[in-house]
Amino acid sequence: MGWGGRWALDLLLWSGAVPLAYLLRLEAIPSSYVSGLLLYVALGLPVWLSASWAFGLWFQVWSRVGLSDLLRLGGAVGLAVVLMMGLVLGLRGWVLIPLSVPVLAGFLSFVFLGGARVGARLVRESAGRKAASPSRRVLIAGAGEAGTLLAREMLRHPEAGLLPVGYLDDDPAKRRLRIGGLRVWGTLADLSRVASRLQIDEVLIAMPSAPGEVVRKVVEAARRAGVAYRIMPALHEILSGRVSLGALREVDLEDLLRRKPVRLNVEEIAGYLQGRVVLVTGAGGSIGSELVRQLLRYAPREVLLLGHGETSLFALAQELDRRTPRPPYRLVVADIRLEEDLIPVFQQFRPQVVFHAAAHKHVPLMEGNPAAAVRNNVVGTANVIRLALQYEVERFVNISTDKAVNPTSVMGATKRVGEYLVGQAARRAAPGRAFISVRFGNVLGSRGSVVSIFREQIRRREPVTVTHPEARRYFMTIPEAAQLVLQAGGLGENGAVYVLDMGEPVRIVDLACDLIRLSGLEPGVDVPIVFTGLRPGEKLFEELLTAEEGTVASRHDKILVARTSIPPEEELQEKLRRLLGAAAAGDDGAVRAALQALVPTYRPWVSSERSSAL
Repeated sequence: MGWGGRWALDLLLWSGAVPLAYLLRLEAIPSSYVSGLLLYVALGLPVWLSASWAFGLWFQVWSRVGLSDLLRLGGAVGLAVVLMMGLVLGLRGWVLIPLSVPVLAGFLSFVFLGGARVGARLVRESAGRKAASPSRRVLIAGAGEAGTLLAREMLRHPEAGLLPVGYLDDDPAKRRLRIGGLRVWGTLADLSRVASRLQIDEVLIAMPSAPGEVVRKVVEAARRAGVAYRIMPALHEILSGRVSLGALREVDLEDLLRRKPVRLNVEEIAGYLQGRVVLVTGAGGSIGSELVRQLLRYAPREVLLLGHGETSLFALAQELDRRTPRPPYRLVVADIRLEEDLIPVFQQFRPQVVFHAAAHKHVPLMEGNPAAAVRNNVVGTANVIRLALQYEVERFVNISTDKAVNPTSVMGATKRVGEYLVGQAARRAAPGRAFISVRFGNVLGSRGSVVSIFREQIRRREPVTVTHPEARRYFMTIPEAAQLVLQAGGLGENGAVYVLDMGEPVRIVDLACDLIRLSGLEPGVDVPIVFTGLRPGEKLFEELLTAEEGTVASRHDKILVARTSIPPEEELQEKLRRLLGAAAAGDDGAVRAALQALVPTYRPWVSSERSSAL
C-alpha cells in the first residue's frame, strides 16, 4: 500500500471509530445526536491530520512497524483526544456530544489504527516466509538481551532462511519461560537432547559476555550433536549496540579463549588522552594499530601514527578514512633508530602522550640477528625516551613482554633493557610526568604469531608444527591487551612496571587442536601434528615475574604492579656503552655477553629438544 492509501485508511479508521463510540455510550444514535456526530467527525479530521504529522505517522512503514512506532501512534491518539475534548467542552450548549465520546473514540481508533499496522507487518512476514528458501531451524544459546534481539531479527527477516525455535540458558529463573513467543527449552547442557528433539539445523551462540569455557562447552555439544554453530562477537566487537544477523560469524579461537569483559575506568583514561596530542610508535603493528583504534574513542586532539613500514601505515590510514567523521590523525614515516628522524616530530607536533609499541619481537629471528635487536629495541627506545624527557611528555607508556622475565632470548633481554631505560627516565622526569612499562604475553592474531602460522598450515592441509608437547604460553586478545594498556596508562604511577592479568597459560598443542577442530577437521586424523623442538631463544614456559619481583595490587583488578629494581645509573650507563659498542661492531658474541652483564637473569638459549610427531 502506498503513502496515499495508508493516509486514506488512517482517516477512514479514525472517523469510523466515532459512531462506534456513540453506540457504546448510547447503545443507539438518536436523531438529536446526529448533527453532533457529523460535526465531531468534521472537526476530528484536521485534528487527526495535525496529530499524525506531529508524531511522524505519515512516514511510518506499516510492514515494518515495531514497538516504537506503536508508542508514536499512542502519542498521536492521546494528543488528538486532548484536543477533541477541548473542542467538545467549547461546543457544549450548541450541539449534543457526550463527554465520554472523545475517550471512547480515541481508544477504538488506537485499536483500529494499531491493528492495521500490525496486520500489515504480519502479512508481509507471512509472505516473506512463503517466498524465502526453506528455513533452517535454529536454537539460540543464550536467552539474554542479545539472544532475544537476535530472535526478533530472524522473525523480522524471514528471507534470511533462519527460523528460531527456542532458547537454551543456564539461568534457573528462565527455565521453561516463553520470551517473545519462544520457549527456553533447558540449559546449555541439554543441547544434544533438545537439538535432536526439535530437529535443529544450527545453534547460534548469543552470549557476547560469556567467557571462553562457556563458548567451548556449547561448541563441543553442538559438534557432538552434529549441528552447525555460529556465534555473535564478543562485547568489545559490538560497539554500536546493534544486534543483527550480519553480526553472526564462525566461532574462532578467540571465542574459546576469551575471558570476562574488561571493566575500564573510562574517566581515568579520558583524563590523560582527551584533547592531547598522542604519539604511537609502531602504529602499523598489531598492538600499535589496535591502540590507535581504541584511543580515538577518548577524543585526543591529534594522533601521530609513526612507523617504519609505509605499507602497514597506509593500510591503517585507509581503515581510519572510512570512519565518519574522519578521525584526527597524521602519518609519520620514521625510523626510531635514527634520532634525526624523531627530532622534527617532537619539535613540530609536541606530543603529550607517547605509546611506544615499536620493537623487533620475533624471537628466533632476533637470535640470528642480535645486533639488529639491540639497535631497534634498545637504541630506538632510548631515542624515543630521550626526546620524551626533553619535550616534557606527560605520559610515556612502554609496551614490554613476558619474554623480558628471566629471558632466554636476545629479544627478551633487549626488552628488559628497555624496561631499565624507562625506569631510569622515571627518575629524571619532572613532577607530574609518568614513565611506565606494561608487560604482557602473546596476543592472539598478531602478525607472525603461532595462531596465524597454524591457520595457514591447516588451510593448506599441511602438518601443524608445534615446538614441544608441553610448551605453554599466556594469551590475550589484541583488543583486550590494548584496553588494559590504555588503563595502565591511566594509573600513571611514575616508574611502575605494570603486569597484565593474563589468566592461565595455554598449551600450544591444545591451541593447535582447537584450531583444527574449528576448521571441521580432526587432529591427528585429517591434519597431523608434528613436534619440531624448541626454536632458538624459546623456552617451555613464559613468566610474568622474576623470582625476586613479586607484585602489589593496583586500582584495577586486571593490572598488577611488579616490584622491580634497576641497576644504579652509572653502572647501567657503563654496561649500555659496552652493549651498544658490540652492536655497532656487529659482534654477536659480544652482544650476548654484554646483555648477560646488563640483565643478570638472562641465560642464552641452548637447545636440547628433539622433534617428534602426533
